[in-house]
Amino acid sequence: MTPRPRPSAPRGPHRGGRPGPANSRSTPRRPVNEGLGGEQVEGRRAVLELLRARRRAVQRILVADQQDPSEVLDEIEREAQRQRVPVSVVAMARLDREARTEGHQGVVAYAGRLPTTGLESLINDRAFLLVCDGVTDPRNLGAMLRSADGAGVTGVVLPRHRTARISPTVTKTAAGAIEYLDFCDVGGIPAALDQLNKAGVLTVGLAGESSMSLYDLDLGSTPVALVVGGEEKGLGSLARKRCAVVASIPQLGKISSLNAGVAYSIAAFEVARQRRAHR
Repeated sequence: MTPRPRPSAPRGPHRGGRPGPANSRSTPRRPVNEGLGGEQVEGRRAVLELLRARRRAVQRILVADQQDPSEVLDEIEREAQRQRVPVSVVAMARLDREARTEGHQGVVAYAGRLPTTGLESLINDRAFLLVCDGVTDPRNLGAMLRSADGAGVTGVVLPRHRTARISPTVTKTAAGAIEYLDFCDVGGIPAALDQLNKAGVLTVGLAGESSMSLYDLDLGSTPVALVVGGEEKGLGSLARKRCAVVASIPQLGKISSLNAGVAYSIAAFEVARQRRAHR
């Protein structure tokens, strides 16, 4: 069944006509390892939250034509119109070429790079940090960031090398969470953990083989940093040594380890639970 064209009225002026020449040029793609990333945002929820947060400049948005009516698409258009962000309606084939993910949902936005802050600005008596040590799977990183926002994380620490950047896959999976998190990129995770330890932040490494249960730790009355390792090798040896404690999530099944994104989600909401109980 052929999708119905979305009605043109009373939408913005971009409806019902072809994009002008200035809007038809492809946006140059920057290297994904340049800075923290985040310039290309794909997916309806991710683009809507990009606009709602008003945290960084949005240059323009591409929307595929011939899509079924959608409240989220309508809200993207209204918010873009309020902020005077150019919106171009293009063929789905064009959007497929521009997109870097298969699940762009008919929307791609181009924005300024995500801002970063210094590690010291994330340290306070209520700090709740996500520290990524070699997380290279963009879907895992995106899932972690989505959980981080939901659990009340106050900052995310990423290394500048050997890690997934904030790519379109990350932004799509995170579903807009990146717009509300504070990011810090550091030269090395071990040195960052040293700084956190000296500042009184409890650094907790997650490792499935640890005999220490996460549920036995006091995570509600102190600043906490959860440290997550790579998908295959887990925590690096130097990062593991710098963690104040290495803990596992007790399991009852036959499989001895959890996906990194799932493990982090469980741990993050355990911190949130204990903090809520400690109030």
